[in-house]
Amino acid sequence: MRLGDTRLHLVSDGEYWIDGAGMFGLMPRTEWQELAEPDEQNRIRIELHCLLIQTGEHTILVDTGYGDKLSEQERGFMCLEGDRRLIGSLAAVGVAPEHVDMVINTHLHGDHCGGNTCYDGDGNLVPTFPNADYYVQRLELADASFPDERTSGTYHRENWEPLQRAARLRVLWGDARLTGEVRVMVTPGHTPAHQSVVIESRGEAAVFLADTAHWPLHMERLEVLTAYDAQPLVTLETKRRLARWAVESRPLLIFNHHPDGVAGYLHAMDRPDRFRLERVTW
Repeated sequence: MRLGDTRLHLVSDGEYWIDGAGMFGLMPRTEWQELAEPDEQNRIRIELHCLLIQTGEHTILVDTGYGDKLSEQERGFMCLEGDRRLIGSLAAVGVAPEHVDMVINTHLHGDHCGGNTCYDGDGNLVPTFPNADYYVQRLELADASFPDERTSGTYHRENWEPLQRAARLRVLWGDARLTGEVRVMVTPGHTPAHQSVVIESRGEAAVFLADTAHWPLHMERLEVLTAYDAQPLVTLETKRRLARWAVESRPLLIFNHHPDGVAGYLHAMDRPDRFRLERVTW
């Protein structure tokens, strides 16, 4: 997809299966199963989409999926199949790991940064994208470095400590512009320092929402929250602010976990906190 002078590619690290109730929180199964048909174990299919941004000067990757460091037991539990999935998806659009010069981690949960690092031929953990600087929020790094009982299962040091040793990790303090076309804005709630990525070029704009809104439903009905949000009421206020901006300024919203690779424009409805996504074909 072309946005002004930039090119956007929705690339993928594959798909996996999770419990449907976690994705839709307090929403009853009788409602959400019409949107996502669960299997016999109540699981639904989730995609690991990442965003590749080509500006002419930079090749930027937003998030890196689970990567290839998971154990066979972990992969089997979530039905994550195949190796080098993201690398293969990038190769399909002509991009090799060494071509990427910036990686933006929206946050440091395992399904968004596990592909940051990989094992080399000697079994050492090294950056997957050797010529890239990796950008993360300072408070996100702090939360990941000192996890609590609730977050210890998704924050794993092997996903960012090798970047620190290689002097490739760049720490951001809040909203920041990284290039003339790309900036990050803190969108708290899923984690306290979760960040979304905004692309702006020639009067057009798009935003990669990451886990601020996993699926279109989470922006169409703001009260629908996931069970994975660290601060659910903060997520609600963040989405409310984003929705007002999206209706007024018309950025293209990009959702990373929907299996169909959904993007679209948000329209207000005649009820508070209710919106409609006008989908566009990727």
